[in-house]
Amino acid sequence: MKIVVAPDSFKGSISARDICTSVKEGVLRVFPQASVIRLPLADGGEGTMENLTFTSDGKIFDVEVKGPLGKPVNASIGVLGDQETVVIEMAQASGLLLVSDNEKSPLLATSYGTGELIKYALDKNYRKFIIGLGGSATNDGGTGLLRALGVKFYSINGEELAEGGGFLSSLDYFDDSCLDPRIKQSSFLIASDVTNPLCGPNGASAIFGPQKGASPDDVIILDKALFHFSKIVQKQKDVDLCNIIGGGAAGGMGAALVSFLNATIKSGIDVVMDAIQFDEKVKDANLIITGEGKLDSQTLSGKVIAGVSKVAKRHNIPVIALCGALELNGDQMDELGISSAFSIVPGPCSLESAMMNSQKWTAERAEQIMRLLKGFS
Repeated sequence: MKIVVAPDSFKGSISARDICTSVKEGVLRVFPQASVIRLPLADGGEGTMENLTFTSDGKIFDVEVKGPLGKPVNASIGVLGDQETVVIEMAQASGLLLVSDNEKSPLLATSYGTGELIKYALDKNYRKFIIGLGGSATNDGGTGLLRALGVKFYSINGEELAEGGGFLSSLDYFDDSCLDPRIKQSSFLIASDVTNPLCGPNGASAIFGPQKGASPDDVIILDKALFHFSKIVQKQKDVDLCNIIGGGAAGGMGAALVSFLNATIKSGIDVVMDAIQFDEKVKDANLIITGEGKLDSQTLSGKVIAGVSKVAKRHNIPVIALCGALELNGDQMDELGISSAFSIVPGPCSLESAMMNSQKWTAERAEQIMRLLKGFS
């Protein structure tokens, strides 16, 4: 029996890798001879770099870079097993988790450190990049990243602008003549499911700014600043940042990567599964066990389980999902393409208890599923 374990993380509770380990433990309690293939997944957000690197037998390198508020932070990049592809998570260098709640400052936060990660990889002679944009603390239109790669931004009096999205309203022109020439030799693939535009009521500032600490007044300031930035770019590069689908991802980083680095935006789960050759690895499996923290209506559109089910359907492989909270009915499970779903939580409990026991409960639930399958085999 070949069983593939391919979950997303249960956010704030258990990582995708730990889920894989726990499920494998539960499976082997019942079928000790089973082949259990662990393929932890992510959708471009938290865990993408680590999971891709682990699944492809790659390596992780630590780098000290400038954090979102200017302080040095320790970040990591992953090099996949092909020894050619670098995976960078924006959250590693410019992420919201790097600042405390009372430090959040989207007017000042910079994406410079993410650019430093790219520069580090370029210095190591890598030219193929996957960039995950989830979890950013910034709203600077990607200008911090561009600065790290050689672009300069000036005010009307010829002085360089201070970093942060709040200062972009004072931008008069930029000079990209010193953009790292190795960029033209490189390819950039963005893993992101965000389709929001750069500006407007559905743009980066309005939708994502509040979770980064932006007040209603800050949102107005940031949105106007990004719109002004887009007009300067359109004037100098003849590129309309506001019309880039997904340009609002990560505080406008999506727009910057597309317009200055010629990046391509693709669904996060599709990028991850392509990078690890998911289709090839699961095609002869007897069962796929997947999962994510909450199974609800959002799961139906573009998340990890939807991606797994799409591939499984092509190969007629049954899919069982594990989760913390289950809010899907039978019709929705059929629409999603999973045979069944189970919460790992055995009964009413506190959040603290759920987080403390998630690995144990995952193994126990996997064991019970295997016992059921054994009874019918």
